[in-house]
Amino acid sequence: MRRWGAAVCLLALGCVAAILALSARAQAQAGLHRASSVRSLRLYVFDCGRLKIADPARYHLKREEMATTDMSVACFLVAHPKGTLMWDVGVIPDSQLKAGGTPVTVEYATSVATVAKPLLPQLAAAGYAPGDITYVAFSHFHYDHVANANAFAGSTWLVDQPERDVMFSDPPSPRTVPAFFSALKNSKTVIIKDDEYDVFGDKSVLIKSAPGHSPGHQVLFLRLTHTGPVLISGDLYHYPEERKLNRLPTTEYDVEQTIASRARVEAFLKKTGAQLWIQHDAVGNAKLKKAPQYYD
Repeated sequence: MRRWGAAVCLLALGCVAAILALSARAQAQAGLHRASSVRSLRLYVFDCGRLKIADPARYHLKREEMATTDMSVACFLVAHPKGTLMWDVGVIPDSQLKAGGTPVTVEYATSVATVAKPLLPQLAAAGYAPGDITYVAFSHFHYDHVANANAFAGSTWLVDQPERDVMFSDPPSPRTVPAFFSALKNSKTVIIKDDEYDVFGDKSVLIKSAPGHSPGHQVLFLRLTHTGPVLISGDLYHYPEERKLNRLPTTEYDVEQTIASRARVEAFLKKTGAQLWIQHDAVGNAKLKKAPQYYD
């Protein structure tokens, strides 16, 4: 009887431990989902690294004309009462980064990328996990915007057909790493067919077509209550000097489309009074507050 009683006691203790573990896990998950239940639009900015550009001539710029030739790599989370949207997801996948914040450097064809902070822990610090993300979208498919795409394969992918086609072309484009987004091939996907896509149905978050840099390049517009309207550029521009001096990169997919897209976006900026955030602007990006702080 003593042995039986001891066994029952141990079993009971094991059950209690299991219940506590499940409770802790449930509380952690609840914490993530509480953060996604926002009452008004929020925008989180994540530090996803930096690019060293050896020669700015490919942007028709000279070093002496520029504050810096470095580029920032930014990732964004939009939190809306009806859901969430990830916009651009980095240049080096979290799986290649080291614990403890030791910077990792990867050399690509035209740049050297350095990343110290993995994206998913930054997302968690803001209260979100990949499973909390309703939609994922990219300004375009180049390697420095899609590195962690596979982490969001459970989200609904918002993309236009020309961009999706080039992403899964054979042979693949030399301007990307197909392994970064391979899991999206079977993701739930919404093909954007219009020049403007209203993500949450209330005009507060719009994906706007701006082709030229890539076949289906896009920009993101947000109507924030306190910050005011903001348009996030993708690679419509890379440097503020590119915009100021009206310079065009030498490597556009279709330079005439880029010219037309810039004209449309500039007219939209004037009409809405929106700020333009150039994603690769290292000086401007350094001034933005980073998650878990947010803009609303």
